[in-house]
Amino acid sequence: MTGWLWVKQGFGLFRKQPGGMSTLFLGYMFCMLLVSVVPLLGQVLPVILVPVFSVAFLQGCRHIEQGQRVFPNLLLSGFRKPAFPMLFALGVLYISMAVLAIGASSLADGGVFWQLMTGQIDGQSAVVKESDIGAAILLAIALYVPAAMGFCFAAPLIYWQNMSVGKAVFFSFFAVLRSFKAFVVFALTWFGISVLASQILLLIFGRSDLAMQVMVPLSVVLTVIMHCSFYASYRQIFGAPQGVSLDKPAP
Repeated sequence: MTGWLWVKQGFGLFRKQPGGMSTLFLGYMFCMLLVSVVPLLGQVLPVILVPVFSVAFLQGCRHIEQGQRVFPNLLLSGFRKPAFPMLFALGVLYISMAVLAIGASSLADGGVFWQLMTGQIDGQSAVVKESDIGAAILLAIALYVPAAMGFCFAAPLIYWQNMSVGKAVFFSFFAVLRSFKAFVVFALTWFGISVLASQILLLIFGRSDLAMQVMVPLSVVLTVIMHCSFYASYRQIFGAPQGVSLDKPAP
């Protein structure tokens, strides 16, 4: 099945340069930590910059396919013009749609889920237990899924095909819609891998500090491989990236 094939290809890409891709991800986490301490904007900037940094992992996969080494300087790929303004705008649109979806969930629970997500109430409070938060979460997900389909390939389409934000979101949405069954398999496969990995760790180490210590690097590896799998899906749907690479300064 196609979705499973993407996952398999992701593992294959990672296996060629596990150190380079893992270092790239650790660099990304360090950058997110720095961004999060920015006054006033520290809570929203990490989310807005997700599309900007995401192209670094896609470029890493492209380098692996071309037989090139993956270095941390790829983290700067999305910050170069002309891609950066559009990737940043995509990030703003991303967080705006998330806020709208969570805000609309208030229709189901009177705003409890919104208060929980914004830190106004604790997850163990009586208000949460007495509310219909489950319905609110389902409503938020249902509203956000179409947006997520539009955002799925928008960043690489902006970066590699020089599309505008609107055009990239449009093409991404219909690309995912045409391959919806494959993406369902893709998502279920990754969910199964995550659950299986965590259960194996619990069986071996139990609920101990050692299990948590092993879980962290394992989570890093699985997240990186997931990015590699996403590149595989992009490559099959839109073809291998062509033209001048934006990871190098323009002459």
